[in-house]
Amino acid sequence: MTAPRLEIDLNKIYHNAHELVVRLAERGISVTGVTKAALGSVEMANTLLRAGVTALGDSRIENIKAICLARNSAQIKDAAMLLIRSPMLSQVAQVVRYADISCNTEIDVIKKLSVEAQKQSRTHQVLLMVELGDLREGIMPGDLIGTVREVLSLPNILLKGIGTNLACRSGVSPDATNMAKLSELADLIETTFDLTLDVVSGGNSANIQWALNGAQTDTGRINNLRLGEAILLGCEPLQRQAIEGLYTNAITLVAEVIESKRKPSQPTGDIAQSAFGETLLANDRALTDRGIVRQAILAIGIQDIDPSGLQAPAGIEILGASSDHLVVASVKGDLFVGEEVTFQLNYSALVRAMTSPFVSKVFTHRQYATSEPACTQVSA
Repeated sequence: MTAPRLEIDLNKIYHNAHELVVRLAERGISVTGVTKAALGSVEMANTLLRAGVTALGDSRIENIKAICLARNSAQIKDAAMLLIRSPMLSQVAQVVRYADISCNTEIDVIKKLSVEAQKQSRTHQVLLMVELGDLREGIMPGDLIGTVREVLSLPNILLKGIGTNLACRSGVSPDATNMAKLSELADLIETTFDLTLDVVSGGNSANIQWALNGAQTDTGRINNLRLGEAILLGCEPLQRQAIEGLYTNAITLVAEVIESKRKPSQPTGDIAQSAFGETLLANDRALTDRGIVRQAILAIGIQDIDPSGLQAPAGIEILGASSDHLVVASVKGDLFVGEEVTFQLNYSALVRAMTSPFVSKVFTHRQYATSEPACTQVSA
């Protein structure tokens, strides 16, 4: 089997998605399965839909198009597609054609969507995103009523609901205060315009702790979350803690050793910037003299992954990386040329590896004994 590759266990993905769908349903919250880290994978889309997600969300219209073109499958055929990044004006025709719903913050964009929807004889639904503190996308709360008024006047545009996004740019945590504010805004819109919002989307995987905090959490009007990382990696993004009962090893990265030698632990010569503009610091571990180490190079690099987002198996330490090389040291014995090493990934490393054309994607459907427990910690 070729390397490097991502090994994607669809049974574990299904388990994670289904568990979250069931748990959140008890709180009155539906799940939009986010596929952006799966690069428009039809296999992933089908798995999420079988697990019970009510819609599929992606930040790239190209991924949504790929999934839509595979709508001959029973699961995908009736699935609602949500563009979770604000549409580009240059892509409004594709957005109307392939996305049923899009997240929006700019009235000029929504007006263009309206014009295009009329051309295509379609009705396009919009989810207005509200700024609640993280300072990424969002309409300021004080401007929301005016924006809604304009949206409601546009032909072939349907206001589906409102939403917000937290913890992505500034790390602002979803909590009782900002979630209550979103609920209040939903009530205000409905009262002002005598309508009912179908969706009040509280955020992403960072909302898991808030949403599943038992009786202590009043979920208010929040009836949807957009989940990617929690499903794919089995953890919540705020502290990267494993979610109880979910697999944290549903996706792993496999890379192949292309060099294995004994080498000094310290570089020699004058130290300048590396290929990526970095300079070793005096307290950098790479400058700690550990004598001769068992060093190996694997055929993957910064072009394909975020090295800081990899967790090596026990006995192997990541020393550094360049464009095409990942340098490791082994304390358990020499690695041999051609040997494969399996790594866990965080979301940053996963997104980059999934996007790289040089990393193969291998989907598996392994079967497990009913007695096997779900992993609650990272395992190799």
